[in-house]
Amino acid sequence: MENYPLKKLEDEEVIRLGLKVNNLYSVSDVCPECGGNTISLKETGDLICNQCGLVIEEKRVDISHNGRRAYTTGEKSNREQTGAPISVLLPDIGLTTVIDKNKIDNPDLKRAAKWNTRMSWEKRNILIATTELKRISSKLQLPSHVKKEAMTIYKEIHKRNLLRGRSINSMIAACLYYSIRKYKLSRTFQEILDESTENPKDIRRCYRVILRELNLKAPNTDPVSLVPRYVVDLGLDNEILNIATKIVKTYISRGTSSGKDPKGIVGGAIYIASRLKGLDLTQYKIAEIVGVTEVTLRSRYKELKKKLNIKFE
Repeated sequence: MENYPLKKLEDEEVIRLGLKVNNLYSVSDVCPECGGNTISLKETGDLICNQCGLVIEEKRVDISHNGRRAYTTGEKSNREQTGAPISVLLPDIGLTTVIDKNKIDNPDLKRAAKWNTRMSWEKRNILIATTELKRISSKLQLPSHVKKEAMTIYKEIHKRNLLRGRSINSMIAACLYYSIRKYKLSRTFQEILDESTENPKDIRRCYRVILRELNLKAPNTDPVSLVPRYVVDLGLDNEILNIATKIVKTYISRGTSSGKDPKGIVGGAIYIASRLKGLDLTQYKIAEIVGVTEVTLRSRYKELKKKLNIKFE
């Protein structure tokens, strides 16, 4: 280690007073070379001997934290060491600078603060999109990683100037639908349509734009992921859940579910499971909860029964 000259601080109380005043350094341990007191410089992370100037340790990481509670806004702001984490769900990813006009006396600076509050169209666009995304996500109770994926896709669409002539809310709904299908969540397109105020045709067009322009593949909705949700909505037990899940898995393994509404497959499987257990559950009730017509439910029920060779007593 190298030795650096350091002005000797004779009064230890002065050091301790300095620690309380500006929190720049603190007294710590004993020097292994001369036995003198060491000073920890918190700005540089160095541990230096007060007497001989020996640099004992360099660039240490300060892992200490203030464990005291903050009861007022002033105490909280004084103890904060970092800002909020950056996130794609925030306009400007949370790095916006706000000028407080109340603390400025200079007229020119006040004018600058006033202009600082005015958003450009690009920032306003992202703000509208994030607001709509959070609203729909809150209604559908979507996890954070799904929302971040949707916002990342939207910003890429915005960056490529693909929003011209298209609604912001329609595009963000389409981005959410793609993200939901990518992570195989038990949410359907109809649920997004129910929460959005936009025209379903516009949302479908925006979804096709996302797939085409970003060269993405449309993830298939896994019918198995929808079974637990509708079983719970119908108030059925785990035995029905296991039977219906097994029916759907077997059906998918023996053929293809492409082009068929996954909700219809799930509805048909639940109806078969309920009949196998002797439950008095009507097709009308299942169709209403699952969100398909009775015609679709009967078609999928007959197809499942024939393909899996299921017979009732």
